[in-house]
Amino acid sequence: MKHVHLIGIGGSGLSAIALFLKEKGYHVTGSDRALSPLAAQLVSDGITVYAGHDPANVRGADVVIRSSAVPLENPEVQAALEAGIPVLKRQEFLEQLCGDQTVLAIAGTHGKTTTTAMLAWVLTRLNHDPSYLIGGVSKNLRGNAHAGRGKWFVIEADEYDHMFLGLKPGMILLTTVEHDHPDCFPTPESYFEAFAQFIKQLQPGGVLIANAENSMAARLAEEVRQGGGHCLTYALQQPADVQATIRGVNEMGGLDFEVSIPSRGQPLRSIRARLQVPGSHNVMNAAAVLSACSMLGLSLDEAAQALTEFSGTGRRFDVLGEANGVVVVDDYAHHPTEVNATLSAAKMRYPRRRIWAVWQPHTYSRTLALMEGFTRAFQSADEVVVTEVYAARERNEGFSAAQVVSRMAHPSVRFIPTIPEATAFLLKNLQKGDVLLVLSAGDADQISAQVFSALKEKELADV
Repeated sequence: MKHVHLIGIGGSGLSAIALFLKEKGYHVTGSDRALSPLAAQLVSDGITVYAGHDPANVRGADVVIRSSAVPLENPEVQAALEAGIPVLKRQEFLEQLCGDQTVLAIAGTHGKTTTTAMLAWVLTRLNHDPSYLIGGVSKNLRGNAHAGRGKWFVIEADEYDHMFLGLKPGMILLTTVEHDHPDCFPTPESYFEAFAQFIKQLQPGGVLIANAENSMAARLAEEVRQGGGHCLTYALQQPADVQATIRGVNEMGGLDFEVSIPSRGQPLRSIRARLQVPGSHNVMNAAAVLSACSMLGLSLDEAAQALTEFSGTGRRFDVLGEANGVVVVDDYAHHPTEVNATLSAAKMRYPRRRIWAVWQPHTYSRTLALMEGFTRAFQSADEVVVTEVYAARERNEGFSAAQVVSRMAHPSVRFIPTIPEATAFLLKNLQKGDVLLVLSAGDADQISAQVFSALKEKELADV
């Protein structure tokens, strides 16, 4: 039995790989600076996870996989290299991981986690037992990874550190291409070029399914077509091969919609579908999934029914519940486009409620590079709280989120730097009927958890 050790195992990418490998029969161990919730879940699943990095942790490993956030200077990396143990990044390990299954890769700046979870769920629901690696926990599938026995491998194709260049997909779903990760891609051009390289990895006979409403995705789709490749575009507002039309908000808080879609060997047909996850961006995600199902020759009626049952992923408009009259929602949004889409979805779902947005900026490089977008992204919120930047892998060179707040034109925005201070402020000022959205790819989900717990206690005390 091969022993694989993963450094940075508590992150969304490596935690999924760890579960996948364990299910395949590998002996899996890992380490991280601290035990994240994902790492704690791995422990409960029987995987040994070390808190902290120690050279002894890699003893006995046949191969070591390191997160992009783990530097070569890491003591475990150095110990492995000195012992002659191969040390790989995800990109270098993916082809071996996927084996001979056909890779269905979901890529894009926004929406890839939800779209990956949607497609994995639909294929599972339709009894195709796919393998999958998702960058978040699917509520329907109750996890983020599975080693399936079917012919398809559904994978979230992460662009960070060029990870997705380790894939050779038979199908690519491209949601959006919009400059992000400036620490890895300094310019919009370098970011676009990475996606252009990825599209070239598409295998002969493969298909690109691309969002026609995103200019960069549409440009890549056109390049594929001009090169004689197979491409299918989808859209709500722009002309596209697959046309989605929103029909209204349903009783579940999501949207009913219709999709006009070509099916292999059949004329254009219309499929009615409904979602319980809110927002027009999720209609677009669903349109991409239905397009994929059409290309795979699956029943679109059955796929649409499975989408109705899709209940989302952790930290993507994740409704913790309602306590003392306040709805509390967690969301992973950390890009201006994502923030705007999430807040628009909240307004659509809760049209008569006051919306509070608590935003924890994620990394200094992203906050600086996209500052203008962030200053305009919160107009759908009634009240805005901004905490200090979550540094993640970066060092602070003297920047503060207060500088973003000072440039916001929002009528009610305030800078509250720490999690305890923000939590205390919210508990003092939230009123019955309010909706609280915490937007964070860092640790500010502590705010939503603490606020929800405190409101629940108050609700019980008032009974």
